[in-house]
Amino acid sequence: MAGKQKTVIVTGASQGIGAGVVQAFLARGYNVVGTSRNATKSKELAASNSLALVDGDIGQAATAHNVADVAIQRFGSIDAVVANAGIFFVKPFTEYTQEDFRSLVSINLEGFIYITQLAVKQMQVQKSGGSVVAVTASLSQNPIAGIPASLPMITKGGVEAALKNLAMEYAKEHIRFNAVAPGVVDTPLHADNPKDFLKTLSPMGTISTVEDIAGAVVYLTEARQVTGEVLHVDGGAHRGKW
Repeated sequence: MAGKQKTVIVTGASQGIGAGVVQAFLARGYNVVGTSRNATKSKELAASNSLALVDGDIGQAATAHNVADVAIQRFGSIDAVVANAGIFFVKPFTEYTQEDFRSLVSINLEGFIYITQLAVKQMQVQKSGGSVVAVTASLSQNPIAGIPASLPMITKGGVEAALKNLAMEYAKEHIRFNAVAPGVVDTPLHADNPKDFLKTLSPMGTISTVEDIAGAVVYLTEARQVTGEVLHVDGGAHRGKW
């Protein structure tokens, strides 16, 4: 990576997609601040000169402030954010509880808002543009019968709508906003789900790897002319019935 070493914040960093994204950016020479409730106990990551790990609930504004402060004090800038932290569970619409909804909003929406606000403010000070990439879900635009995910998709779809508006709001300042929308990914989230069933959720009959998603995130972070896009990494599921 040419020029000054850049700094990226990755939420939900301790395992799965988040840990894979952290590793992908480290391999490309970035400084990284990785955060999750138990980031410092991650079995996939270890703090280093280029990686700071911060524990906390990203759905709380105080955690977002702490993460942003670490990025600026330790590495001197915030150049990109990957809003990966999220929770997902399915049940019939009528069975979702008030507590379910509050949890989804806290992590999936507030967890995106607080850290992105702070990052954008810092990017404006730096005057060198920046990137925000959120990890959403293919299901937000392309539901599948038999996967009742209405409430989680309120939050994921809301983030996608926000990103498209933010792309226009900050275009003149070259701060870009995009999303990666995975289908089924081979992560701990699906550890107890039969692989044969998961493969039926993609027309290609495949399950994405963490590396597939991380590669898409890195691409959008570095794609200087791409903003307001949702990149589906779902084996074609977003294209319709199969």
